[in-house]
Amino acid sequence: MDKRDNILFSDTFDVKDLDKGGKRFDRVARIDGRSQTHDMSLVLDINSELYPLDAGDKFKLTLATSLSLGDTKEAAAAFGKGEANWRAYVNGDERSLADDYDYVMFGRVYRYDDASGSKVSAFVSFGGLLMCLEGDIRHLQNFVVGDTVYLLMRKI
Repeated sequence: MDKRDNILFSDTFDVKDLDKGGKRFDRVARIDGRSQTHDMSLVLDINSELYPLDAGDKFKLTLATSLSLGDTKEAAAAFGKGEANWRAYVNGDERSLADDYDYVMFGRVYRYDDASGSKVSAFVSFGGLLMCLEGDIRHLQNFVVGDTVYLLMRKI
């Protein structure tokens, strides 16, 4: 877990394979990756037109509950009251976690599979682009079905 309480997971991944089962959609690539630090396995759909990756590329992946750089509890309370919203980040009025990354998606955890003991899988849908992150329960214990998640990526 990162120092900020809004970071669910962060690691560097190597792209092992692209579109392993064949290309299904024109602008979508399915990435198979392996993390360098936490021994995690990743299968992720991305918009390859906006963010092209090749086998052998390295990227940093961060999953967060909010884009806020400040106190996330305070930001969440303000967002619920309508005092703050995502437009402040987009318009550049306020710095956010997204400023340090190249590719950002917003999605929802739709499944959490812990049937195989200490290895668990977290499944997130980003408007139809899917992600499966699999590994030790220590790194995925804060994922809750129904919670929203920001995925942030940047090439290394």
